[in-house]
Amino acid sequence: MLRLIDARTGEPALAAPVRRGLTRVEAHASGYGAASLRVLLVADLLVRALELGGTPAWLLLTGDRDQAELRAGATALGMHPFEDGRDLGAGVGEAQILRVVGEDGPSPDDALRIAVAPAEGAVPGAAERKAVPDADPAVLRLALLSVRRTQPLRLDATALAEARDTLARWRRTVADWARQPSRPVPEELRARLRAAWEDDLDVPEVLRVLRSVRDAGPDLPAGARFETYAYADRLLGLELTRDLGSPA
Repeated sequence: MLRLIDARTGEPALAAPVRRGLTRVEAHASGYGAASLRVLLVADLLVRALELGGTPAWLLLTGDRDQAELRAGATALGMHPFEDGRDLGAGVGEAQILRVVGEDGPSPDDALRIAVAPAEGAVPGAAERKAVPDADPAVLRLALLSVRRTQPLRLDATALAEARDTLARWRRTVADWARQPSRPVPEELRARLRAAWEDDLDVPEVLRVLRSVRDAGPDLPAGARFETYAYADRLLGLELTRDLGSPA
């Protein structure tokens, strides 16, 4: 079950109560840039993790600047659609509210507060208020995912190049694995992935599990490796299966 560190108390808390109900994930971001996009991405990951655990969730965006640009950026990076928090009140039948904020975000008492550490660096397209971070926007998404949300992140040419190379390599490898008969995700790997993202949304650990799958010995069938990457991508949203059917 997904547990998050509540920034109000410093203690872990359940992201969804035992009684299943609609969970509202509210992202507070103002100003288009790396820090705000990181806040939105954490909110998107929370919705994905909740849905993988069987909890319905919806996303809201609040803030006072560049809301249209932030929504465009979220769409370019493959995030769930954000509702407008200025026009909507409390959802009907909600069981939990999770508020995702940066270092300058509000600190109300009425919601579990998910703090996101600062992110610095130029986002390509930010000067024009356009969400065109790369020929493949998933490169920026992976760069933002590569550092745990509680740690500061620096977006620079090296970070983006590493993300670009990793994404291209993984997609090629996944396409190669897909040419072999499918096999189920091994339960040990499924458990490791879920344990990672349910531990305060530790996405870098999810990425480390995928690297271990890639480097595993011949006893792990290619079909099982493929299904493991496809399963993890339901959280990551990197389109790891995009190159299926491409020439070898």
